Order: sequence, then C-alpha cells, then structure tokens
Amino acid sequence: MGSALAAGFVKYGGFKAADIYAFAPDQHKLAANCKAAGINPCPSPDELVQKCDTIFLACKPYQIEGVIGQLGDLLDGKSIVSVAAGWDFNGLKALVPENARVQCVMPNTPVSVGKGIFLMAESNDWEKEERQALTDLFNKTGKTVVLADRLIDAGTAVSGCGPAFFDMVMEAMADGAVKNGIPRPQAYELASAAMAGCAGGQSRSLFFGTEPACPAAQGASSAEGAAFAGDPDAFLSSEAAAGRTHCNFTGNCTDGCLR
Repeated sequence: MGSALAAGFVKYGGFKAADIYAFAPDQHKLAANCKAAGINPCPSPDELVQKCDTIFLACKPYQIEGVIGQLGDLLDGKSIVSVAAGWDFNGLKALVPENARVQCVMPNTPVSVGKGIFLMAESNDWEKEERQALTDLFNKTGKTVVLADRLIDAGTAVSGCGPAFFDMVMEAMADGAVKNGIPRPQAYELASAAMAGCAGGQSRSLFFGTEPACPAAQGASSAEGAAFAGDPDAFLSSEAAAGRTHCNFTGNCTDGCLR
C-alpha cells in the first residue's frame, strides 16, 4: 500500500518525489521501489521520522505496536496517518506520545492510478487546517469518504478489499473470452471497459440522486435475460467473508486476533 500511495501522491497529488521518504525492513526491495518512484529510501524508521512531519504507518496491523514502540518519543508532535487495518483512533492514541496527532485512513490500491478511495475515520485530533490539506491531497488522487469509526471495518471490506474481487472478476471474464477465441489483450480490454462503464454509470446515477444503475434495479434486463445468469448472492457471500476475515485484525473475533 505504501508504494501505491507514493505513486499516486507524486503523479496526481502534486507531491514532489524528493519530498517523500520511505522505510521498509527489506532494504533491497525498498531501494528498488524507491528508485522506480524517485523517492528517498531511509535505512531506519528513526531517520524517516526525524526527516518528516507527517508519518504514514503503512505496515501490517500486527506490526503496529512494535513499530510505534521502537519510535517512541520520536513521534512526539508528529501528524500520524495510520492505514493499518483494524486499528482505531483510541487504540493508536494509547500507544503514541501525548502530542502526536492521529488520523486513521483506509485507502485502496487504485490510488496509484488516481482512482483511489480513502475512508477517513471521524475520530481524530488533527488541526482543522492540516486535516483539510490531507483531504485535498486524497481528493486529487481519488475520492474521500468520511465514516463513523464503527463503520470503517465494513467499508474496508467493500472499497479496501473490493479491488481484489473486481480483479478476479475481470480475470475470469477475460479467461472466458480467451476460451472462446478472443485474443487475451482484447479480452482484458472488453472486461475492464465493461466494468469501468458500469461503475461510471452507477456513479452518475448516484450523483443525480437516482437509483443505482444496476441492470436489475433499472429494469434493463428481464428475468430471462443474460444479465440475470450471474449469482449476486455468491458475490455478497464473498464480501461478507472478507468482512469476517477483516474482523481478525480488530480483536473482536472469537477465532483469535492476528495482533
């Protein structure tokens, strides 16, 4: 996610690559990714924090406590953006220095192409001006949606995990086209264009305050038509499963917590 954010911020957000610093434990991979993006690799998280005023915590959820514990007072006075699934404002505030400011955000990978979704939790202690600046940055690289803290996990299952589901749908559609003789480049073009067109129509209908532009909802397909051959319940079940899996990060799941 860190690489996707950096790519989007530079290409669409107006950020200078030279002003972005990154750290990852795998220094070889970090060096390669930073070279490709034109950003600055840091040999340690301590050096990164000393160079930056705003810190994006883009590590795995189970690593949060260790990372914050290692940085300690270096985070004092810093503006922190956490993109770690399952962590909320209160949980992070209990770990960081008193004067560190926290904003929880859940982006998705399409930020790298300027089409991201940023779920911003309502709870935060950022200054009004700096939160607006963060929102403006997000809106240049996608769309910002503010949700109550209790809804972030559910939203993550939709917009955070959704791209992986949609990629699988497009891959499956393209595979079907290839099996029927369509060359793979054209198969991908057809599948991606169909999904993009549908998404554009749905967004337009919401903008004008009408019903979502789904074929079934709009009466564009009959019960005997080809559009009804799919099974929406199967997809809903998959999304529900993503939501249940995501609960493993929050500590609220009886199956145990990955933290």
